[in-house]
Amino acid sequence: MEKKYFFTTERARIAELDFFTVQSPALHGRADVCVYLPEGEHENIPVVILLHGVYGSHWVWSLKGQVHATLKELISNGQCKPMLLLMPSDGLYADGSAYAKHTTADYEKWIVDDCVQLAQENYPEVSASSPIFITGLSMGGYGALRLGAKYPDVFRAFSGLSSITDFDQFESFVQNFESLKSAVLHHENVLEILIAHKNTLAPFRFDCGSEDTLFQANLNLHIALKEENIPHEFYVNIGVHNWDYWTDHIKETLVFFNQYT
Repeated sequence: MEKKYFFTTERARIAELDFFTVQSPALHGRADVCVYLPEGEHENIPVVILLHGVYGSHWVWSLKGQVHATLKELISNGQCKPMLLLMPSDGLYADGSAYAKHTTADYEKWIVDDCVQLAQENYPEVSASSPIFITGLSMGGYGALRLGAKYPDVFRAFSGLSSITDFDQFESFVQNFESLKSAVLHHENVLEILIAHKNTLAPFRFDCGSEDTLFQANLNLHIALKEENIPHEFYVNIGVHNWDYWTDHIKETLVFFNQYT
């Protein structure tokens, strides 16, 4: 009998969505994932990992953001090829894990290794040849921009929406910043990670609402990347730090990823 990557996997289907709970080797415990697979026959289907923000979980991109409905519309309009949407929890540490390595669990490895294995193990449409992309909002943008830069062998392109760009910005979002600070092994800055990996960066983009509390930080990141001559795309849209913005603007990221399928 073939040995499975996950010791336990619970799976249920509700409407068009699959919900998983797995025992994660990286987290030494259970974690949740929501998946959307478009209708039809697919081979080597592209995979898009969508990371949520603080306070959220695996269900928010689908149930609050309706990202699968957005993808269906883009496919219908010929703007996107079919893609599998993989929406994991961050590991459910306090208000948010930052998708980082902690002293007791590796929330980075959960995304980069475990989630990719989940897609390959449960969907024959996903293979080792499937392009993999990563994006996220707020804390998820912080995760996606860092992980996309650090793992070019995994991710073909990456994106962030309304992204936290520096670890210290978590102080404005979480209840106990000192606890998070103590738990995380490396307090990474997005710019520093992008510069450190500038010679191997996959294509990436990020955007932010002009009225967002994180707008200036995102603008500063764009300016610094230009000064470092690091190719990227940055877009400013009207909007604030909320689901109206993310629901509306995730389509630009999906179309961007489609270019690299």
